[in-house]
Amino acid sequence: MKSCNIIKNYLEYCEFDKELDKNTLKAYRIDLRQYYEFTGEEITSKETIEKYIRLLHKKYKSRTTKRKIASMKAFYTYLEEKQIISENPFRRIRTKFKEEKVLPRIIPKNDIERLLNYMYGQLRKQKGKNILRDLAVVEMFFATGARVYEISNIRIENIDMKTGSIYFNGKGRKERVIQIGEQSVIKLLQKYYEQNKAQIEKSGYFFVNQKGDRFSEQSIRRMLKKYTKQAGISRNITPHMFRHSFATYLIEEGVDISCVQQILGHSSIKTTQIYIHVAAGIQAEILQKKHPRNKMHIWAA
Repeated sequence: MKSCNIIKNYLEYCEFDKELDKNTLKAYRIDLRQYYEFTGEEITSKETIEKYIRLLHKKYKSRTTKRKIASMKAFYTYLEEKQIISENPFRRIRTKFKEEKVLPRIIPKNDIERLLNYMYGQLRKQKGKNILRDLAVVEMFFATGARVYEISNIRIENIDMKTGSIYFNGKGRKERVIQIGEQSVIKLLQKYYEQNKAQIEKSGYFFVNQKGDRFSEQSIRRMLKKYTKQAGISRNITPHMFRHSFATYLIEEGVDISCVQQILGHSSIKTTQIYIHVAAGIQAEILQKKHPRNKMHIWAA
């Protein structure tokens, strides 16, 4: 069987049997096509794989290299399970390497406040045809910590408009329900729904564009960039930065990390723990105010 056919069968297996989300499938497709272009028909040679991994290290940052190697590992595990190859060559390949730790970028609270106040100002002035929808999207980012593709793909049946409870089908098809806690955000979502009810129910998606189609991830990114600039915020704000900010500020407020893990939909608590490092910036303030020594009468020299 040719490599291109094997890869095609593998991607179908990932989509229908493992039910991986479209973003993971897209990454697998890109990574394996790139690997196939390098190796040609030779898919079982340990030496060829090692040569390709060295190329990845030279060409990409460690995080990207790690992802591409993970794609290859998953592919070869599939080949072995389906008995297409007799032995997985990755069992004899050492792929561990030191990965640089990149702390997530968060949005300062004053910038979030500035952006939301600007957008609410535009709403009060009725400036812009889509301001109500756009504001609802941004509020949902900050209220739920959801990923951009999760918000883009919310369907009307996934939202309880009365309670503000939202069902998300996240990364790796992991399901979770998030309850919006702020009543003003729930009322905003209700208002958006009432004004766009016909288009929403026709498309099935909660957030729709002017044509009545799903409000895509790329369109959401462009929208956020537009309002950030209009609000006079110099930093580049991305949808995922709202997710980082959501998690960091919850931890700063003392929310248990396992609870944050559940809300974000992380498989491993190790993924969530990175936000502890970001939140460490408030440790000095906490210790200054809460340390028991403050209540002691000590005569320092």
